[in-house]
Amino acid sequence: MSALAFLSVAVAGGVGAAARFFLDGAINRGRQFRLPVGTLTINITGSFLLGLITGAAGHLGATPVAVLGTGLMGGYTTFSTASFETVRLARTGRTTAAAVNGLGMLVVSVAAAAGGVTLGTLT
Repeated sequence: MSALAFLSVAVAGGVGAAARFFLDGAINRGRQFRLPVGTLTINITGSFLLGLITGAAGHLGATPVAVLGTGLMGGYTTFSTASFETVRLARTGRTTAAAVNGLGMLVVSVAAAAGGVTLGTLT
């Protein structure tokens, strides 16, 4: 990987993280949800977009896939926060919400990724 590609992945990761911070704040601002809706939204949309990127990889090329997939989507999505929020729900006695959050996010995110890959291969 060239130095420019490496730098591009790093910058895209920062952009993805900033987008996650902004979107999570916008979704949760002034609202009280039973589940971490911001994180759910981010991980599901990120899974779809990563699927779309990888599905279209043959048309995009290796460097754009690395920048968009590893960089942008890697910075945007947040498995660690989702895991922590699931544990937090369970530790506060909200075991049903924890199960719905953990398992639901996994199932829906995988389905979103599959949909993205399918759509990406149609291009």
